[in-house]
Amino acid sequence: MKYITHSSDVELVCKRLSDSDFVTVDTEFLRDNTYYPKLCLIQVADDQDAHAIDPLADGIDLSAFWELMRNEKVIKVMHACRQDMEIFFNEMQSLPKPIFDTQVAASVCGFGDSVGYETLVNKIAKKSIDKSSRYTDWSRRPLTDKQLDYAIGDVTHLRKVYRFLDKRITERERSDWMQDELGILTSVETYDIDPTKVWQRVKVRTNNPRFLGILIKIAEWRERQAIDRNIPRNRVCKDDVLLEICAHPPKVAEDLDKIRGLSKGFSRSKAGQTLKTYIDAALEVSDEDLPKLDRNKPRKQPPPMVDLLKVLLKIRCNEVGVAPRLVASAAEIETLATNPEADIRPVQGWRMDVFGKDALAMINGKMALTARDGQITVVEVD
Repeated sequence: MKYITHSSDVELVCKRLSDSDFVTVDTEFLRDNTYYPKLCLIQVADDQDAHAIDPLADGIDLSAFWELMRNEKVIKVMHACRQDMEIFFNEMQSLPKPIFDTQVAASVCGFGDSVGYETLVNKIAKKSIDKSSRYTDWSRRPLTDKQLDYAIGDVTHLRKVYRFLDKRITERERSDWMQDELGILTSVETYDIDPTKVWQRVKVRTNNPRFLGILIKIAEWRERQAIDRNIPRNRVCKDDVLLEICAHPPKVAEDLDKIRGLSKGFSRSKAGQTLKTYIDAALEVSDEDLPKLDRNKPRKQPPPMVDLLKVLLKIRCNEVGVAPRLVASAAEIETLATNPEADIRPVQGWRMDVFGKDALAMINGKMALTARDGQITVVEVD
């Protein structure tokens, strides 16, 4: 393992890695006090060597590494890579490609839902991981040998895990399944946050249109404040403060100082003045243009067919060795049970072959479950 702190070494290493079929990649970062994750270490390896690149080293230029991430001839292998991809998107303004996520691959190969890296290393590489350095402060320098050993293990063991899973996917002809599941991870929309839509993350117990109209605007205000100041959104203000403002919108700026959770004199600050502008804009929206959510209807009890479909899903997924959640979620099963004509994942593509056809047959009374010798089996109905 080589610890890299100079731009020239980054260039040399990445030039050599650009001739590799694949590289394993991981990052260490902090996000406690910032909106954007703070990149503290980059680990990268191929079959020959492993390297730890220090992005916090004085004057270091990571351009060569970003070019490696953009190199479509080199597969980027990561595990549970959503947060790593977010970091790369923020740094590169684009996404690495192509990628191979071993957590996704493991689900496709029947290792279960959201299987952890340590589990895969134990089962496939027959190695154990020392987790004692997992929650250390990766921004402090110098890094200890123990920290570097832990960090580099996240890419060295990954090589064997990748080769095993890649081979199994090829043997089972599931490359299309894999690419289908990588769609969300490789979409720019996943990481390009729209401040006008973040209000949907706030839990509300009302469908009052004016309340929701104010929430849309002030949640946008909070998100833009967090982005501009690079602080966590809850450091700007917490969700309960947003809800209080929605319930009692201030008539004048000074009313903001009466809201619990906002600092004394907040109304006179730049942030407070901007917030009042957003509130006023929300209050000026006409009733016809306010959002309308129907939350009054009581949720119907799922039909008994849902329980039968869940059993069928488990049986079929066990047979082919794939994680059930990869094929259908609980919500999708409920939808299918109540509306067999719905165009949803379980009746599309490879999922149709694994589960969808039999699910529709069961809904239409052409397939049933029966117990034989203590086992639940699927039988066709004449």
